[in-house]
Amino acid sequence: MKEGPLNEKELEWLEDTLIKYGNEDSVMDVAELDGLLTAVLSGPTMIEPEVWMVALWGGEKNVPRWTNERELQRFMDLTFRHMNDIADRLHDYPDQFEPLFGVNTVEDQDFTVVEEWCFGYMRGVALDDWSSLPANLQPALEAIKLHGTEENFPRVEKLTPEAFEQSIAAIGPAALELHGHWLSQPIAPSAPVQMPYVAEQQVGRNDPCPCGSGKKYKNCCLH
Repeated sequence: MKEGPLNEKELEWLEDTLIKYGNEDSVMDVAELDGLLTAVLSGPTMIEPEVWMVALWGGEKNVPRWTNERELQRFMDLTFRHMNDIADRLHDYPDQFEPLFGVNTVEDQDFTVVEEWCFGYMRGVALDDWSSLPANLQPALEAIKLHGTEENFPRVEKLTPEAFEQSIAAIGPAALELHGHWLSQPIAPSAPVQMPYVAEQQVGRNDPCPCGSGKKYKNCCLH
């Protein structure tokens, strides 16, 4: 792998930062972030970072006012490193791919918590158009959606312990199956837009700069 996974300390810092700047509409932990990034990497088209990063915070109005440039840079670096690690596993090392589920400890017994990851995944699905997903792959998406939407909570509550464990075990393979499908579907390149030719107007050195700065051309964009 190119960089390898984040260590525990880095994941803790990332989660603390998500909580620090989080709100009721944002991603609040690394499990949900992991799910979001997995879906972004697995969808039918490439989602630009400026799109999913805004979605991560729950909208433009919620984008943090960072304490300083160093904090922002560290958050970006760790997020993209984690994203690259997910991409490596999905594409090159699928046998090493595992969703980053949470863990809840009750009376010294650990329980796997999948809701945050699945909610993050469905948040990523909502950023793209998955409507062309074929019928034979709908069960894979439903395996994630089962734990990733509030409307399915009553269904989950009715599952037997065995069925519940099976539903958890199905999430990772479902994510790999969905990624493999979209990866195999070539994205048709959009036709280049033919722009009309416009003859450039000659600007004198002492004329106002066409960029609108208010400066003379020679003191602005000439050089």
